[in-house]
Amino acid sequence: MALTALILGVCIYVGYIYYKAETTIHRIASPENLTEKYQSSAPGSDHNAEQQVPAPQLKPMIFMLAGVDSRDGSGGTVNTDVLMIVSYNPDTRSAKLLSLPRDLMVKSEFARSRKANYYYAYYYIKDKTAAISNTKQFYSNLLDLPIDYMVVMDFDALRKTVDALGGLQIDVEMDMKYRDTADGTNIDLRKGLQKLDGSQVLDYVRYRKSNQGTQESSDFARNERQQKVIKQILEKLGAFQGISQWGTILDIIGDHVTSDFPESLIRQGILNFSSLKPNQIQTLKMDSIWKSPFVYVKQEDLQKALIELREEVGLSADSQPRFKSIGTMD
Repeated sequence: MALTALILGVCIYVGYIYYKAETTIHRIASPENLTEKYQSSAPGSDHNAEQQVPAPQLKPMIFMLAGVDSRDGSGGTVNTDVLMIVSYNPDTRSAKLLSLPRDLMVKSEFARSRKANYYYAYYYIKDKTAAISNTKQFYSNLLDLPIDYMVVMDFDALRKTVDALGGLQIDVEMDMKYRDTADGTNIDLRKGLQKLDGSQVLDYVRYRKSNQGTQESSDFARNERQQKVIKQILEKLGAFQGISQWGTILDIIGDHVTSDFPESLIRQGILNFSSLKPNQIQTLKMDSIWKSPFVYVKQEDLQKALIELREEVGLSADSQPRFKSIGTMD
C-alpha cells in the first residue's frame, strides 16, 4: 500500500511538472505560433512558408536576445539594455554570440540617428503585439542577416533565475560602485572571485558608469560580462537531471519572457535541454569607440562577425554590405 501511494504521488508530481511546462510554453510562445506551426525551410528563407509539423527536427537558427529594464523606478521604458545576436547549430552543439552595444549609432527611415536600444521600444509603443516581429525584421534588414526568432526578457528573469540556481561564482574584474536614488540602483561590488546572488549578478552585468569613485566600464566590457554570465547559467541549467528540477525556472520563464518561437521548439528545448545545450559558445568581438552620445564599431570586425554568424548555421557568407545605417569607425 505504501509503495502504491509513493508511485501514485510521484506520477502526480511528474504530471504536474509537465502541466507546468505546457502552461509556460503557452505563455511565452508567440500567439501566431499557438497552432503548432513550424517553419521547415532553412533560416532566412520565406518566413510565410510554413506547414503543419507535429514534432519538428531542431534546425540551425539565428535569433535575437533582448533584455529590457522593467524594474520599479525605471520610468516604464522598454529600451533594450542587452541586445545579442545568437547563431546556434544543434548538429554541432555550438553557438556564436554577438553583442550589439546599446549605444551603437543606428539610422533608419523613421529616425536619423538613434542608439541601438531604441528600436524595440519604438515598435513596442506603436504596437506591442507586433513589437517582436517588427524589431526582428528591422535588425534582419539592418545587418543583412536572416534572424529567425526573437526572445525578450526583463531584468527580473535574470535575477530570479540566478537565485533559483543558487547564485553564480563570478570573478569581478574591479570594484564597481554606482548609486541612483531615482530608480533604486545601488551597485556595490568588490573586486575578486565571489559568489553573487541574483541582484548582484544583475548589478554586475549592468555596471557601466560610477558616481562613487570607482573605475567606469565600457559597453564592450559590459557585453563581455553579459556573455560570461549567460555561459555560466547555461552550464548550470545543463546539469539539471530531469524535468522535475525545472519547476521554479519554468515559473520564472513564464512570468518574465516572451518570444516568437513556435511552441514545438520551446517544448523540445525545455524537455531536452541537457542534450541540446551548446557545448561550445564563441563570443564575437568588435573594436569600438565612444563619441558622445554614440558608440561606433570597426566595420571590418562587424562584417567578420556577421559572416561567422551565417557560417555557423550553414548560410553562405558572400554578402559584403557597407552598413551605411550603422555607426562604424573610419
